[in-house]
Amino acid sequence: MALSIRLDLPGGQRFGPGKATLLTAIESHGSITAAAQVMAMSYPRALKLIETMNMQFRDPLIETFHGGATKGGAKLTETGHTVLRLYYDLLAATDAATQSYKSAFLDLAQGSEE
Repeated sequence: MALSIRLDLPGGQRFGPGKATLLTAIESHGSITAAAQVMAMSYPRALKLIETMNMQFRDPLIETFHGGATKGGAKLTETGHTVLRLYYDLLAATDAATQSYKSAFLDLAQGSEE
């Protein structure tokens, strides 16, 4: 059983597992295109999520650089790394704090062993 957390930010914006996964994919692949492909997401959808995330926080989470001799790409900013770390730390702490509740839910769920 997995726990999913979505944070409701000021202004009605949200940050949750989808955006965290996109940040992680950009961090791993150094490219919005590659991150979108790994997530089976269209490039325009990934770009829209990035634009939204960059506006949700005081500082941008992702910075992009254009092609040329070094090729284009994308990377997480210091704030992007911090947001991602905080989100995954929150998930880990919440997961640890809710183990007994998740066990109780699993005991009551259909398909659980008797």
